[in-house]
Amino acid sequence: MELVGKISKGSKMDQIYIPKNRYGFPIGNYVIITPLTRELESKNKRKPYFYNIQSIEPIKLNIINEIFSILNQKIRGYENIIITGSFLDKGFYFNDIDILIICNEELNLENLKFLIDNQIGIKPHIILINNQSLIQGLLTDPLYHSMLSKCISKKRIIYNIKPKINYKLLDLQLLKSKIVIKNFDILSGNEKYYYIQNLVAIWLFLKSKKITKEEINRKIKELFKVDIDSIKNNLLDKKMFLKKYKEIYNKTFNEIMRNIKNDTK
Repeated sequence: MELVGKISKGSKMDQIYIPKNRYGFPIGNYVIITPLTRELESKNKRKPYFYNIQSIEPIKLNIINEIFSILNQKIRGYENIIITGSFLDKGFYFNDIDILIICNEELNLENLKFLIDNQIGIKPHIILINNQSLIQGLLTDPLYHSMLSKCISKKRIIYNIKPKINYKLLDLQLLKSKIVIKNFDILSGNEKYYYIQNLVAIWLFLKSKKITKEEINRKIKELFKVDIDSIKNNLLDKKMFLKKYKEIYNKTFNEIMRNIKNDTK
């Protein structure tokens, strides 16, 4: 039996009245009083949806559920909230958490970041995007495929989109990765990893290969003969790495340019 009561103000102590005719609550028994809203939230809380994640540490899942709860209270009318990025990898070596909010309304992202950081203690990287832009990204941008290939979402993800190669957009996307060649010495390991991922994702996209984080990492190891930790920890041999990187970058760039010229004929 569950009883719902209202707290009433008393002269010396506040009190909750319950009916005399009740089952399972005899006089003298100790009971726990909790807010009704919390109980309803707990009962109505849906399990998140997992995509290409075999297992995750319980503490990380608790963090994700806390983030969903915070955002659910502060945002109205969102279409989905998605957790992605290195936070979902095994282990506890993470500095932040990537959050994708699909919503058609403008949001105060700085306030949301502050709430999450203040209540959970993890700095969030929040991307706000509307549904139409996300679909367009999945059509033309390989990193969107990588981002959603491994994620945990508040609501079910239903996107069955066949990529459409836009070589001019890929040219702009590839340009970001040129920074590794020009600024190798001043980039952090994680920054290098991001731009290398971008290059390899485009390379796979051009080859019509499946783009997942695992496949990108596998291809990075195959192409550059280095492990991911060496990149993230900034332990690359500059001369050897840049020689291979320039080779792959130039091949990718030339293929994009060749297709742009063919498209204009």
